[in-house]
Amino acid sequence: MHILVDADACPVKEEIYKVAFRYAVPVTVVANAPIRVPKHELIERVTVSDGYDAADDFVADHADARSIIITADILLAERCLKNNAAVISPKGEPFTADTIGSAVAARALMADLRAGIGKGNGDDFSGGPAPFQKADRSRFLQTLDETIVRLKRG
Repeated sequence: MHILVDADACPVKEEIYKVAFRYAVPVTVVANAPIRVPKHELIERVTVSDGYDAADDFVADHADARSIIITADILLAERCLKNNAAVISPKGEPFTADTIGSAVAARALMADLRAGIGKGNGDDFSGGPAPFQKADRSRFLQTLDETIVRLKRG
């Protein structure tokens, strides 16, 4: 088992390390720029080029049925699910084969709505995602723990 983190904007890295240490699960932290990670045998930092989707490509290429992927990127989640990986958002919401289609569609709809901003239509869809809350952190910890236990059981 292995945890891969799309780390550039991940707000739950410390929580990932805590759970990984408890279960002795290796973690690979992938980012476009060097970021600080604990010095520990279970933690590996991978810095990829700043090329478009370089971090996503690395994560997707290393995702498999024994991987847990942590990402807020819906398109990366979709790619990893195709490799049979477990995928969790930093807010603790699991992406699954049953839910990813509607998440991709909602993402496309919001992109289309945002593209219409400033065209005089009066709509305002520029707010972005809801702020990260304490409840999100708690839900993430619970979901990651449950996912590790499920994968360990086989």
